[in-house]
Amino acid sequence: MYRSIYLPLDNSPFSLRGLDIAIDITRRAEGACLTGSHVYAAKLHDRRFRQMEGGLPEPYRKEEKLVEQREVHDDLITRGLQVISDSYLDVFGRRCESAGIAGRRVTLEGKNWQRLVEDILSGDADLVVMGALGLGSVESSQLGSVCERVARRIDRDLLVVREVQPRDDGAILVTLDGSPQSFGGLMTALELGRLFRRKVEAVAVFDPHFHYVAFNSIAKVLSAEAAQVFRFEEQEKLHEEIIDSGLARIYQGHLEVAAGIAKEQGMELATRLLSGKAFEQLLRHARITRPWLLVMGRIGVHSEPGMDLGSASENLLRQGRCNLLLSARCHEPPLEQIAETNMSWTEEAEARMLRVPEFARGMARKAILKHALKEGHTVVTSDVIDACLSSIPQGAVDRYAAKNGIDPASLGGAGGKCPFGHG
Repeated sequence: MYRSIYLPLDNSPFSLRGLDIAIDITRRAEGACLTGSHVYAAKLHDRRFRQMEGGLPEPYRKEEKLVEQREVHDDLITRGLQVISDSYLDVFGRRCESAGIAGRRVTLEGKNWQRLVEDILSGDADLVVMGALGLGSVESSQLGSVCERVARRIDRDLLVVREVQPRDDGAILVTLDGSPQSFGGLMTALELGRLFRRKVEAVAVFDPHFHYVAFNSIAKVLSAEAAQVFRFEEQEKLHEEIIDSGLARIYQGHLEVAAGIAKEQGMELATRLLSGKAFEQLLRHARITRPWLLVMGRIGVHSEPGMDLGSASENLLRQGRCNLLLSARCHEPPLEQIAETNMSWTEEAEARMLRVPEFARGMARKAILKHALKEGHTVVTSDVIDACLSSIPQGAVDRYAAKNGIDPASLGGAGGKCPFGHG
C-alpha cells in the first residue's frame, strides 16, 4: 500500500476534505508518512504591484512615495504570504497531531503548479491527494487549473477530491480495459477496499458503435469502383457479425480475469459490462451508483508511450462528480490466467502441440501464448505458431537442450526438424 502521501493545501473546502482523506489513508496504511505543502507566489504579487503603479492616485506617484511604497509592499507581501502559508500548515499540523500521526510541513515559493510538480517528482511520494477545485472556483468551474496541470505532469497516483462531505456509503469502482494500467488500478482498488472495508466493483466498457459510424462515413465517399476494391459490402457484413460479440467477449474476459485476481486475494468483486462510448458510459454509471471512489489508469489500452492522460481519464477528471484516483501503477496478470479466460486454440494448432515432446510442451505452449498476447491474438492458429517459431533466436533451442540434457533434434534445433512445424 502507499508509503508516502503528499497533500497540497490551500484551505479550500476541497483541500480540507483532502486532508481528512489523506490522514485516514495514512492511519490505515501501516508505516505511511504524510507531507502537507503550500505554495505562495511573492514574486508574482511584487511584479503585479509594479504593473499597477501607473494607476495609483497622484499623491502616491511621487518618486519618494513610490520608493517607500515598494519597500513596504515587498516586506508585507513576503512576510504576509509566509504567515498565510504557516497558518494553512498549522491547521494541517493540528489535524495530524489529533489523529496521532507525524506530518511533515513544506513551504514553497513560486508558481503554484510548477513548484508542486517539482517537489512531487523530486520526492518519494507514491500518492498525491489534492482538491479538484481551489479558492478561485466559481459555480461553473469544472476543474481547477492547478489540479489539471499537476495531473498531466506527475507520474504518481493522484487522488482528486470532488466531494467535500464525508460519506459512509458508496463502493470503490474500478475501470478495466485490459491495459497494465487498468489492472494496476484494480490492485490498488482491492487494497483500498480492504483498508476502508468497502465493496469493490469492476466495470468494463466496449464501444461497437464507432465502427458503424466509420463505415457509414466511408460509404458516403467511396465510388462504386473503390467499393469493389475495398470489398465494402463484405467488410461491412463481417463487422456487423463479429464486432458486437467479439468486443463484448474481450472485455468480459478482462472482467473475469479481474474477478479471479480478487478471489485469490479473498475478496469478492462485482463486475459489470457496459456498451457505448467509454467515458460517457462511465460517467452515467457513476452518477447512478454514486461510488465513494472511482479508480482508473492514467492511460489506457490504446495510449502510446509518453501520453499524459488517456481520453477516458481526461474526460472523467474534468466531468466526474465523485472522488477520482488516477493510477500510475502497472500490473500484468499471470499469463495462464489471461489465457484461461481470453485465449482459445484451433483444432489444427492443438494437434501440432501434441507433436511436441511432453517434457517441453509446457514451455512451448507458454512461449506461443506469450507471443500471441503480445501480437493481440485471442485465437492461436497455425500461423501464430509459425510466427512464434520464426522469432526464436538462432541457437536458443540448442542451448536449452544442452542445459537440460535433451537431444536437440527432438526440439527442432539446428540438428533436427521442428516436431510441431508444418509437414
